[in-house]
Amino acid sequence: MTPGGEAGADRRPGREQLDDVARLMFDEVVAGLSTRPRRLPSKYFYDEAGSKLFDEITELDEYYLTGAETEIMEAHAPDMARAIGPDALLVEFGSGSSVKTRSLLDHLRSPAGYVPIDISGDYLHEVAERLRRQHPGVPVLPVDADFTRPLRLPTPPREPSRRVVYFPGSTIGNFPTLESARLLARMRTLAGRDGAVLIGFDLLKSRARLHAAYNDTAGVTARFNLNLLAHVNRVLGADFDLDGFEHRAPFDEDRSRIEMHLVSRMPQTVHVGRRAFHFEKGEVIVTEYSHKYTPEAFAELAATAGLEAVTEWRDSEGLFCVQLLEASAARDA
Repeated sequence: MTPGGEAGADRRPGREQLDDVARLMFDEVVAGLSTRPRRLPSKYFYDEAGSKLFDEITELDEYYLTGAETEIMEAHAPDMARAIGPDALLVEFGSGSSVKTRSLLDHLRSPAGYVPIDISGDYLHEVAERLRRQHPGVPVLPVDADFTRPLRLPTPPREPSRRVVYFPGSTIGNFPTLESARLLARMRTLAGRDGAVLIGFDLLKSRARLHAAYNDTAGVTARFNLNLLAHVNRVLGADFDLDGFEHRAPFDEDRSRIEMHLVSRMPQTVHVGRRAFHFEKGEVIVTEYSHKYTPEAFAELAATAGLEAVTEWRDSEGLFCVQLLEASAARDA
């Protein structure tokens, strides 16, 4: 039992005392903790502290993804810009620090605007202001929102030739397969009939390399994972003991994915609002999936959303892939 017990739980704020954004978080956290295995939505990694920890992860030697994608962007951003075309509106899902986007903005021809979308509002606006200084000719129109839910895009100063949804990194692999397909379909709808989706995904590779990437020796990924609990504590008044959980990241061979886990070190009870959740020693909270794709598997996933690759780029080691997807001819026929 956590300090304060049930009496302490009675003094915690109930759902009705939360604002609309926190109520949504409360509902999703309670629903996830009520399932087996228990889950917490990975989107809640990215409060301000989590966003900065993820930036640290991208600089780790073990985390090959950033280096591979950076190599692709440095070598092929001009080709991507040509494939996107002039006067486009670039819409980025989960923009974070927008580091990789800067390569595109440097090469896009007269972009109608850049719309970074991120759940971490303060960090988003800080990054947007920096981008305005670095790219004074590009209208930067940040949207503080959850890109997995319906959203409205801001109107750029002039009409774009097309909309291109940009989803860098390997975030598409963080969702279960059905949710990934739905998200791709939402991108296709947002881009419109003449638009496109520019997306990165991680290719299947050796298990040793995968293990090292998600279990770094400096423990940054572990801190990132545990920060999710700190975020829930701060917003919902929960009482997760961060020392009571440990980070693990095994590879699921059957589903071709890394699974991020928080594992209870002891029997304990956690309160979220006035709800109590008991954990046995060794019980797992799943916080993230990271699917690794063969090219054939990703093509099959994209096809379920009516999308197909028109061109692709890979790094020199074949670790990572970026594709430009457009509506498939069969779907639009």
